[in-house]
Amino acid sequence: MTRILVVEDDPAIGRLLRRSLTDRGDVVTVAGDGASGLSLALQEQPEVVLLDLGLPDLDGRQVLQMLRAVSQVPVIVITAQDDDRTVVQALDAGADDYLVKPFGSDQLAARIRAVLRRAGTNSSGDPAVRVGELEIDPATRRVSLGGTPVELSRKEFDLLWLLATRPGEVVTKREMLAGVWGLPFGGGDRTVDVHLSWLRRKLGETAAEPRYLYTVRGVGVRLAAPVPEA
Repeated sequence: MTRILVVEDDPAIGRLLRRSLTDRGDVVTVAGDGASGLSLALQEQPEVVLLDLGLPDLDGRQVLQMLRAVSQVPVIVITAQDDDRTVVQALDAGADDYLVKPFGSDQLAARIRAVLRRAGTNSSGDPAVRVGELEIDPATRRVSLGGTPVELSRKEFDLLWLLATRPGEVVTKREMLAGVWGLPFGGGDRTVDVHLSWLRRKLGETAAEPRYLYTVRGVGVRLAAPVPEA
């Protein structure tokens, strides 16, 4: 049983999501606007939030930013907008995942299971990993580069840690999708690409000029120490 808050202004979609999730045994609360959603999120402490972007009172990204200021509850954005800019803005605002409407109940259930799994990995008995000047500590979920802290979102950390557990090895997008989002099937390349892009930016590199994240075209990405200049 999972406590789920749905923030969705379309009553028909809200009823459909409530029925689908309740049939799985979840406890579901539906809010019809952003202000109500924020209030219920603080009062009821849900385990997952499903957040529509097109709300009548507040932009969904504003709701997400305000929610992130007080809570790290996993948030899955549900939206009819599938353009890259919208996806990137939602992820940058703190979303853990996104689903483009319409979507199936099985896919939604899989995404919920995935974010719950990742939210439950805030501590670990694994030692910190050091690659060049990059240090990743899974116990505290802290990252530093040359001694300077690097602020990462939950998903960015999970992705970096997955790569750090296999230093020097090429990790495929399918493996990243399965290991970080818990989804062994395809269709999530854009999610992986967006998170890799944000990781690169925070590590002070680009895909064209990598320092730690090296793309092997057509295969995947490997984490390795910078190559010394000749």
